[in-house]
Amino acid sequence: MNKIEFGDCRAIMNEWSKKGIKAQTCITSPPYFGLRDYGHDGQIGLEETPEQYIQVMVEVFRSVRNLLADDGTVWLNIGDSYASHRYGKETPDTTRGNSDGTLVPKGSARNRMASKFNNSDVKHKDLIGIPWLLAFALRADGWYLRQDIIWHKPNPMPESVQDRCTKAHEYIFLLSKSPKYYFDNEAIKTPVKQDWGTRDRTNGKYHNEGSGLQPHGGLEKSYETANKRSVWSVNTRSYKGAHFATYPPELITPCVLAGSKEGDIVLDPFMGSGTTAMVAKQNNRQYIGCELNFEYKTLQEERINSLGSLF
Repeated sequence: MNKIEFGDCRAIMNEWSKKGIKAQTCITSPPYFGLRDYGHDGQIGLEETPEQYIQVMVEVFRSVRNLLADDGTVWLNIGDSYASHRYGKETPDTTRGNSDGTLVPKGSARNRMASKFNNSDVKHKDLIGIPWLLAFALRADGWYLRQDIIWHKPNPMPESVQDRCTKAHEYIFLLSKSPKYYFDNEAIKTPVKQDWGTRDRTNGKYHNEGSGLQPHGGLEKSYETANKRSVWSVNTRSYKGAHFATYPPELITPCVLAGSKEGDIVLDPFMGSGTTAMVAKQNNRQYIGCELNFEYKTLQEERINSLGSLF
């Protein structure tokens, strides 16, 4: 365990399955549709249509399912994309592609989403709905869709748009392989804020208006906890060694704690800069992962070995 292999994640995971490896949970953030060209043949995310992208992702998570323990879970972080093609015509917007009107992804916002949307009701400027398209497709393929978690970003990426709000959230979908699955809700409970005050028991009035009781005689206070809510407010964080998006460790720590026990294996088929592996190691879990681009190997080793000190 504690290894990252490079190549197509489907082929790698299928080989691991043949060896009998079982991961307890999968925590991952796949390449988003039409967002960025990572400059590698066979990369996921540059399919010509949303439907093709969804089909590829379904295939990926079939391989994940084969590798997952029967009571395992998937925590899937996925963002959305906007359609950008000329007024709903089948011809792509040539201002975002080459002179022939074909898809020429360059990784910038100006060049993304120049696809055809043949036989689709997606129009120019539409929000495509990739997260829910994927969630429903995975559900139809046999996964249990247990929850949509909102990643609220208090420091979102600035946008110059004037006809909609700046996007400040993404989704994390919790899926399970079986109707009953491992989930340690105690490990991620949150403290309930207490506003302790004093009470004069002679006249029955509170000295601090709106506050609770302070135990008589200076007895030790008790603090309550509650189930973690489904909206997680976590700031985005840059990583100086990466030129691509990385999700913050604080976002996936609850996934690791709730989805696995110490010593369990955490899987990430899109390892990127190694955040999942780093957080798994920090919390005494093992990790396995896949990555298409071998150039990320040094970044992964630096982060995993430093346990995040490079932030």
